[in-house]
Amino acid sequence: MKQKKTHQKRSTFSGKIGFVLSAAGASVGLGNIWRFPYLAAKYGGGIFLLIYILLALTFGYTMIIAETSIGRLTKKSPVGAFRFFGSSRWLSFGGWINAIIPLLIVPYYSVIGGWVIKYLVEYLMGKGKILASDHYFTNFISNGFSTEICFAIFSLCTLAIIYAGVRNGIERVSKIMMPLLIVLSIIITIYSVTRPGALAGVKYFLIPNPKNFSWMTVVAAMGQMFYSLSIAMGILITFGSYMKKDVSIEESTTHVEFFDTAIAMIAGLMIIPAVFAFSGGDPKALQAGPSLMFITIPKMFDSMGLSTFAGILFFMLVLFAALTSSIALTESAVSTFEDELGWSRKKCTVLVGVIMLCLGTLSSLGYGPLAFVKLIGMEFLDFFDFVTNSVMMPIAAITTCLLVSRVIGIQKIEDEVTAGNGTFHRKKIFYFMIKYLCPIFAAIILISSVANAFGWISI
Repeated sequence: MKQKKTHQKRSTFSGKIGFVLSAAGASVGLGNIWRFPYLAAKYGGGIFLLIYILLALTFGYTMIIAETSIGRLTKKSPVGAFRFFGSSRWLSFGGWINAIIPLLIVPYYSVIGGWVIKYLVEYLMGKGKILASDHYFTNFISNGFSTEICFAIFSLCTLAIIYAGVRNGIERVSKIMMPLLIVLSIIITIYSVTRPGALAGVKYFLIPNPKNFSWMTVVAAMGQMFYSLSIAMGILITFGSYMKKDVSIEESTTHVEFFDTAIAMIAGLMIIPAVFAFSGGDPKALQAGPSLMFITIPKMFDSMGLSTFAGILFFMLVLFAALTSSIALTESAVSTFEDELGWSRKKCTVLVGVIMLCLGTLSSLGYGPLAFVKLIGMEFLDFFDFVTNSVMMPIAAITTCLLVSRVIGIQKIEDEVTAGNGTFHRKKIFYFMIKYLCPIFAAIILISSVANAFGWISI
């Protein structure tokens, strides 16, 4: 099928390090910091961690290999990559759903990034005690003007990096932010695990206890895989299209897996032991989402002393994590417009920026001036989060599995993985997972997430 031509040669990462740090930056985001510790605490601590690692080495590995290979094989963003293999409606649908997901996620993600900027600035000004006070967070997000300003600042930071290009923007920033993020994570983890009473939290998180296992432990760990590894967002297809042929896909995937799992474990060690110490050993004190990051943690830092120092380090870490992920999401959207419209990067960046500001404003004002508007009983931010993460991403994963197993053929993926003397040591795992288990896992996540949102089950 004849493809649309773009006006310029496709950008590339400089090599393996550029791809790995950029892909790892996409993976390490708010989902690792505020969702992983909460789920780990709720679903058994060490046994949840063990299952998550096993899934990362099988489910996660398979999806990263598949999406990266599709990108490098076609040298296109999601829509063009799916269309490359045929013109059927379901292929077109699969490409577009992978492409639309980041365009819907990055606006509300940038709103949360704006909240992080607000808290970091307040800690830098020595206002940690005020941040720990009751109702501070609720009052802040209900103030439409303040949240909109913070959201705009975060969005402009992201767009400026995207505007600079793949190597000068995304890769350069990832090479700076990822090492800093790791260093900050380690410092905060050391601080956390040395608090009085924190050892109980360390044991709970690291030592598997079969008694804490349940089927929901597996379901929750599978759902976290999407957040943690940037699966089914079009990001890895896009980044794969920037990967040079002489870079080993499997080696790069292994490094991304390692980065993601290490940061997830560090996030658990940063937060679970400290909350255990703060709450007297109650795992239920770990709440999900914004409540954990913007209410529980400031109170915890204030109770420990050194709240300003700890708050600055923590929210700087969170800001770096949020930025690297928002950069990856925005790049996927910009790349799609470049390919489909044939426009320049700069023009597409401006277009995505306008969409970000329009959709993000709904989420930014959704807890304040627009709080009266509800979609399926949810504010705008919660609604966009539900639609993308609980509905669209599992469907996108299923379409990717079907594309590989039914259309492309697994042999072509193997040829792409082994190109340039690349290795494919876990080939048997990939074959079995992509044909059978990955689509089943994605369907389970879709059904359980929707059932949870409507109150039929509790996750």
